[in-house]
Order: sequence, then structure tokens, then C-alpha cells
Amino acid sequence: MESSVSANEVLKGALAIVVASFLWGTTGTAAQFAPAISPLAIGAFAMGIGGVLLCISARKSLAKDARILLAKPLTFLFGSACVAIYPLAFYSSMRLSGVAIGTVISIASAPLFAALLEYFLSKKPVSLKWFISFIFGALGIGLLAMGKAQGTIESSAFIGEQVYGVILGLIAGLTYAGYSWAAKQHIDTGANSKSAMAGLFGCAAIVLIPSLWFTGQNLFANTIHTSVSLYMAVVPMFLGYLLFGYGLRTTEASKATLITLIEPLVATLFAILLIGEVFKPVGWVGMTLVCLCLFIQSVKFPFALKRYERKVTV
Repeated sequence: MESSVSANEVLKGALAIVVASFLWGTTGTAAQFAPAISPLAIGAFAMGIGGVLLCISARKSLAKDARILLAKPLTFLFGSACVAIYPLAFYSSMRLSGVAIGTVISIASAPLFAALLEYFLSKKPVSLKWFISFIFGALGIGLLAMGKAQGTIESSAFIGEQVYGVILGLIAGLTYAGYSWAAKQHIDTGANSKSAMAGLFGCAAIVLIPSLWFTGQNLFANTIHTSVSLYMAVVPMFLGYLLFGYGLRTTEASKATLITLIEPLVATLFAILLIGEVFKPVGWVGMTLVCLCLFIQSVKFPFALKRYERKVTV
């Protein structure tokens, strides 16, 4: 049936996703304080422990909604697998291809994959407004990466690593879109947003936490490492995904992942202000385009574009 959510609820949902993206944008800066921790370990720990915390906080609604979640077992397993794969692919992509390229490929490709999943699996059309926003956002993220990029390619081995890094970045983008889509499907069928996120992340934690046996040697090596590890799990992952799940109640997955393009923008600002990274002028142009992307998503077009917009059904 046609969605009856109010404009105020839609705005609250979008703002929740913006705040979640802001929290996720702090992870790169936080990780800089513990470079000895494996990217696989910090990803698995953050997502795994975050999943456990989500399950604890949503235990009552999770027990109530278990039947709804399991009513679509393939969707549930698909979303859980995406949650488990995402951090491993994302952080490995950054290790192989560099932080800038890895982040661009992973984050900028997610809205496109989300739109494709909605189109082919949920039969929801892509609006012209979304497409224009995506163009501005993807271009902005690309320029943002150019503003941060340093160094030159010097060997064929390095090129090979970059190719693998790009492939892993695309896998990260697909899985990010995948669990966002899966969570939205469960929410649309009546599950509480906390239950949907907790179920997917809790199931993924069954795989992620045991993987720390092989990769997590330095997670608690000293006070700084312990603080960074706990911060990553509690703030960006636990609180961030509570907010993201809340936002998905009134926001389509394709639009939600488009809004999260603010994440690399926030990460860049933190890197400049707190770490002292040098930023090229082209990067500021990229920031402007990302802001334009978010602006287009936040306003209604009463004239030419309006006739292309379609009603969202759930």
C-alpha cells in the first residue's frame, strides 16, 4: 500500500542517517591512533561487538519480531552475510588500494547497488531526482579523493594491488547496499527497526567474532588500542546503526546509502583538523558537490522534476 508517513517523520529519518554517517566518518581518524591493529581485526571487532550490543539493546523487540525476520529466511541470510563480508572487504580494500580510493569505491558504489537491488528485487523505479543526486555525489566523492590522494604509482605490483583493492571496494559497496536493502525489507514487513538491524548484525557476529582468533592480536595491546577498539564498536557501529535502522523506517535503501556519502566528507574534515592532512583545492570542490547532492535529496522540486517523481510503495 502507499506509504502514509508524514513529512516530519521522513525528515527525522533522514537526519538520523546523517548523524549515523557523521559517526561513521570518525572511524578513519580513530584508527589512525592505533595503526598496529589489523584492518581486518578492527572491522570484525567493531561490527561483531556492535552486533552483540544491538542484540542486547533490542532483545525484547527481537524476540517479538523473530517470526517476522524468519518469515523471509533468504533475505535474512543474505543481509547477515553482507554484514559479515562488508567490514572485511572495506578495510582490505583500503589496505590494498589506499584509503582514498578504497573509500571512494566502497561508499560511492553503494547507492548504485542499492538502487539496482530495489529495481530488480523490489520492483521500485529509480527517480530522476535520485539519479541527479547520485551523479553529483559520486563526482564529489571522486574529487574529494583526489584532494586527499598522495604519491604516485611506481610498480606493476602496486597496480596489481590496486586492482584487487578496487574489486574488494566494489564488493564492500554491494554488501553495504545489500544489508541496507535486507533491513529495509524486514522493516517494511512489520519488524521494528532495532530488531531488523540487531538480527542481521547478531547473526553476522557469529562469524566475525571468532575470526578475531586469527587477526585480533593487537586489539588490547595497550590503553590506546583498547580505547580505539571499544570506541569503534560502541559509537560508530552500535549507536550509528541504531540511528541508521531508525532512518530506514521512512527512507528507501537507495536514498539512505546516497545520504551516507557524507561519511567520507566528515572523515576528510576530521583528517584535516585533527591529524593535519594536507588537502588540495580540488577536494573542496568535491565537498561542495557532496553537499549539493544532499541538498537535492532534502528539498522538493515543485516544477519540472516533480512529474518524474513516483510514489514510493511498501
